[in-house]
Order: sequence, then C-alpha cells, then structure tokens
Amino acid sequence: MGPGLTVPPIYSPIPPAIHPCHAEADVQTAAWAETFRIGSEELRGRLVAQEIGTFAARILPEGREEVVSLLADFILWLFGVDDGHCEEGELGRRPGDLAGELHRLLRVAHNPEAPLMLDDPLAAGLRDLRLRVDRYGTAGQAARWVDTLREYFFAVVWEAGYRRSGTVPQLNDYTLMRLYDGATTVVLPLLEMGHGYELQPHERDRTEVRAVTEMASFIITWDNDIFSYHKEKKEKKATGYYLNALRVMEEHDGLAPEQALAEAISQRDRVMCLYADLTAHLTRHGSPQLGQYLRSIGHFIRGAEDWGISSVRYTTPDDPADMPSFFRDTPVDDSRKPLDIPVVRWWWGLLPEAAHADAGAGSGRRLPRQTAHS
Repeated sequence: MGPGLTVPPIYSPIPPAIHPCHAEADVQTAAWAETFRIGSEELRGRLVAQEIGTFAARILPEGREEVVSLLADFILWLFGVDDGHCEEGELGRRPGDLAGELHRLLRVAHNPEAPLMLDDPLAAGLRDLRLRVDRYGTAGQAARWVDTLREYFFAVVWEAGYRRSGTVPQLNDYTLMRLYDGATTVVLPLLEMGHGYELQPHERDRTEVRAVTEMASFIITWDNDIFSYHKEKKEKKATGYYLNALRVMEEHDGLAPEQALAEAISQRDRVMCLYADLTAHLTRHGSPQLGQYLRSIGHFIRGAEDWGISSVRYTTPDDPADMPSFFRDTPVDDSRKPLDIPVVRWWWGLLPEAAHADAGAGSGRRLPRQTAHS
C-alpha cells in the first residue's frame, strides 16, 4: 500500500456467511487446477494457496455443493486467464492478439465439442466447466453464462489497450470498463444454478434489477481496488503497469494516495447505501425467486469483502498490506446525491420516493435478513 497508507474498516450492512463445505472446496479446486494444469506452475501454486474454494463458499453459503465446487473452479480459471494472459502474460499488452485468443476460448465455451485449442489447458478446463454448467443449469442459464463471458473478454481487451500504451483512463471510462473486467457478471448465472431455480426474464431483465447487479459489480470491484492496491503497486516493479480506481484518481484528479483512498471509500459507500435501499424495495415487491437472487447478490458482495481482507492474494504476507480485520456498521458517506460519474448516474433515478422516505426514516440502511453460517 505504500508506507503509511492504511485501509480502514469498510462499511458493510450484509452479514457474513459461508458454506460448511468451504475447506473441502479449497482442496477440490486445488486438485482441479492441477488436473487441468491451469496457468504456469508458478501461477498455479499461487492460485491454489488463495482459498478460492472458500470464496465460492461465501458466495453460495446455502447453495448446492456441486455448484459451489463449479463456481470455485470457474473463479480459479478466470484468474488463470486474468493473471496468466492479461496481467502478467505478453498478450496483456497486445489487445488484437488477446482478442483472438479470447474469441477462440469463447467458441470453446459456446461449442465445447469444437476441435479447437485441443492442447490448451485453459480450453480443456473451460470444456469441463461448460459440461458442468449444462449439468446443473438450464439451457437459458448456459447461454447467459457464455454471454457474460463475452462481456468480460471484451472488457479485458479494452483494458489491454491501456496497458499497451501505459496510459490511465478517465474515471468515467474506467468505471464502465470495471463493471465487466472484474468478472462479476459471469458469476450471476451460477447464483441461480446454486439454488436450482431460473429467474424469469421479466424480473431479471427489469431495469431496477439490472441496476442492482451493476451496483454490486461497482461495490465488489471498488472494494477489490481498495484491497488490492498494495499488491498491484508492488507488482508494478515486475510488470511496469497497473490499473486501479485509486490510481485513476491520483492520475487525473491529482490526489495523493490517502485522498484517493478516501474518495474511493466515499464512492462505494454511497453506492452501497443506494444498493441497500433499492434491494429492500425490490425484495418487498418481487417474487420469492427474485428475493433469493437478491440475497445471493448480497452474499457475493460480502463474500468478496471477507475474502478480500483475508486471502493471501491481497494480504501479501511477505510484504504485508495494512488491511482492516472487521467492517463498519455505518457508512462514511451516506449522501443520496448521485456520483459525478455519468455512466452510473442513472442508478439514482430508480428508487421510488416512498422508498427514499423509508430509507431516510431509519438510522441506517438495512438489507433483508440473510441467514449466516458463521
């Protein structure tokens, strides 16, 4: 994090939860990574030590164990792509070549029987993942899973353009890119699979529900940027480049690291408050399936937070990051004014006035009750 820069406790109104199978999920995912030889030996060794199975168990604390295992393997696979190809590999600075490689992988996801990339470990792992998605999900969920992979791939190619030029995007572009390059949307179809239902399109595609999923992506990726800043700044010595919300604000707003950290926390707190209000409103007026979907999104947010402050991926024990060990009950910034980021400003126009009044009547935002195993 750089000398003297400490990450304070972050606001989270969502209680922690974890599936009882979390330790077994870590073991199984490490074995899966070895079976399919995901990444280089050095990268694979790092990934299997990062408790990715535990992360999946936090996202689906009451889900089917088979889907927890599928999710854990998929997250590790995504890190194999992101760390191996984008962050540390040569393709990460060659957007055209990266686009070709990812498009071939997308074809494997769409048609696993295609005779393509037959000797590629990432393709072999992806074929296995697709077969399991078909086993535990519906045809519609499998199609959405491939569509969200396309979103993720498209965004990391965009990011590779900045890495090639060594430049830093403006905050508006960075925010839009981060909604997808953080690989958050690719998890959403598995939230349904984990509980054995399919959310109907009239609810999933409703503007307010789409906004809630975008807010979740914003919170998860902003939190990730806050928690990973130390790691990424340290790794800059090896890669020569890193991209992070704090760096964007340092570069374009002239903020010192401490000021950028405070601004990022303020931004995510305001989104978290709006997210909590809109989620509570949708839960009251939606179907039981929508309620389950929204609870799962909440587990995803909190699971990412708990994993972010505890995994060796971000705590970097060899050069420890100064991370919090708990979360705040109240936001640092609970303003209802929209953020000055045009691509997300529309979120603040979705909450009915009555829901605004309900939120303002209490002392803090509260999400619908979520059962916690911890």
